[in-house]
Order: sequence, then structure tokens, then C-alpha cells
Amino acid sequence: MQFGIFTVGDVTADPTTGRTPSEHERIKAMVTIARKAEEVGLDVFATGEHHNRPFVPSSPTTMLGYIAAQTERLQLSTATTLITTNDPVKIAEDFAMLQHLADGRVDLMLGRGNTGPVYPWFGKDIRDGIPLAIENYHLLNRLWREDVVDWEGKFRTPLQSFTSTPRPLDDVPPFVWHGSIRSPEIAEQAAYYGDGFFANNIFWPKEHFQRLIGLYRQRYEHYGHGSADQAIVGLGGQAFIRKNSQDAVREFRPYFDNAPVYGHGPSLEEFTEQTPLTVGSPQEVIDKTLTFRESFGDYQRQLFLMDHAGLPLKIVLEQLDLLGEEVVPVLRKEFAAERPAHVPDAPTHASLVAARNTAVEAAR
Repeated sequence: MQFGIFTVGDVTADPTTGRTPSEHERIKAMVTIARKAEEVGLDVFATGEHHNRPFVPSSPTTMLGYIAAQTERLQLSTATTLITTNDPVKIAEDFAMLQHLADGRVDLMLGRGNTGPVYPWFGKDIRDGIPLAIENYHLLNRLWREDVVDWEGKFRTPLQSFTSTPRPLDDVPPFVWHGSIRSPEIAEQAAYYGDGFFANNIFWPKEHFQRLIGLYRQRYEHYGHGSADQAIVGLGGQAFIRKNSQDAVREFRPYFDNAPVYGHGPSLEEFTEQTPLTVGSPQEVIDKTLTFRESFGDYQRQLFLMDHAGLPLKIVLEQLDLLGEEVVPVLRKEFAAERPAHVPDAPTHASLVAARNTAVEAAR
């Protein structure tokens, strides 16, 4: 099972000091956080894509390419890449290039995004969100798997005898996760292609995501990719960790109360009771995360949001030390002990190449 972190790249004032980092500071901090993730033994670093303030990661492949040059083992991903407003040709080429530069340590999560104004900024209509996601991914999937593509659809100009360059590393495309917080159509899409489904369950009660993941698993089996419990599932999560829970709650409360996303709403206690957010000791984070398997079945990737709401870099790095040294080793052991042998690990470039080679040999 893979454990890692994802960032939304918000530039938010620290409510305890009133200081707001510059965009430059925030971007460089995200790179430092990625390097720290590898240092403490995490598997994945994923960055969001936003084109509006207060967020800075408008060019994920640029950032991930820079991080790739400074890391050796870390899997680089997105959370998410906007399949609706990006040209699928550009996605195909950008991520294939990144795949080569990172020696295969790349996958991506596709999503529609949750910022309405982005659509007209890129010449799209938000009312076409689902059709755009479906059509654009169909083209992206072909661009990575066919050397020459002829294409005509509704939302972009036709392609005639087009070859996306560079070709994917070892002729094996990056693994794709489809992220969704509310759309059954996206769960269906992930199942149809045999891709992964990522439920970013950081805001809503588990029952909502149980329905989406259950649909994905059922349809994954329907399309013949394997049994329902072999479907590839990823989950989001949030944590703030200190040695004892009282210190964690006291320190995190002002950040929670003033966070742009959920501040000035439910209390910290109500939010932690109803969502996956855990504010407490390492053991409390372990205990709550282990309940995710009971709710959603065996899954392959767990990402935590750690660097948001104005938390200064120093505190985020302390959080990563606690996550990597005291939480994740226990989670690895506990999840591995319960995982049935037939449930696959999270796909990597090496495992995808091996599966392709096995299929080629079997066909001879």
C-alpha cells in the first residue's frame, strides 16, 4: 500500500501571526515538503492544479519535473489534473515527458475541478463538465496507446494522422486515477477503463463515499477487470499530529477556525467526528485511518493533506516527521496483515511494464 501527501497549494495567512507567505515562498515550500516526504519514507507526493488565487500550482508538470530531479524514490502525481479545461493532447505530451524525466515515477489523477470560473477562462462551459471529462479522457487514452490517431469529437478540433510525442516510457502510459467527490459518472468511467478511483473523502461523511466506491467496485467487476475487491482505490485524509491530543487540538484550532475552505462553519470537534480529519496523537491518527478499511474495503493509496490553512513550513515539516516515523510504519504493518493475497498493490511503472510483458508472452 502507498502512503503519501497531497497539497492544494493555497497561499493563506497564518492566523496566529497574521503573516501571509509570498507566492515564491509557498512554491519553494511545496518543493521542500516533497523532499521531506521522501526523506521520512513516504511513497507519494501529489499536487493540485489551480488557476485562481489563493492557490499557486497552475503548472503541475513543471513543479513535478523540478521535484523529480531532487528525489530518487518518490512517486509523483497530481490531485488533480483538470481533464475538462486542459487539452488532452497537451496532457498526453506533458506527462509522457515527465514520465521520461522521472524514470517512470509518475501517475496522475484526473478531475473536473471545483472552481466554476476556470471553465470560461479556458473557453469551456461548466455545464459540459461531465461530457468534457468523458470525451477528453477517451482521446487521452488513445493518444497514449496508439501511435497514429484520427479523432473527431464535440469539444476540440479534429486530429488527422496525429502522433503524440514523446511516446510513453517503455510504451506504457502513466497510471490514471479518476478523482471525484460527487459524480457517479466518473466512478463509472474509471471502472470502464480499469483505472483507479480516488475518493478525496476529506469533507463529507463516509456514507457518501461508500456509495461512490461501491459503484466503482461493482462496475469494475462488471467490465471484466477483476473482482470488485481487486479494484484500485485511493483515499484522501487529513491529520494534525502532536505527541498528545490536547496539544494537537490547542495548536490546530486557530488554523481550522480560519481555514478558507471549512473555517467559520462546524466546530473542530463536529468536523473530526463527521469526517476523516484527525487532530490528535499518532495513535489516534493510526486508529482512525485503520477504520477506512472497514468502511471502504482494502485499498491501495492513502494520501494526507498536511500543508494547508496557513500552517507555516516549520510545523508542516514537524508533521511529516511524525507521520513518517510514528504513523505510517504502523499503518503499513496493519494494512498488510489484513490484506488478502489476491488484492493487488498500487500500480507502478515497473508493475505495469511487467503486466504488459506477461500479456504479450501469453498471447504468443
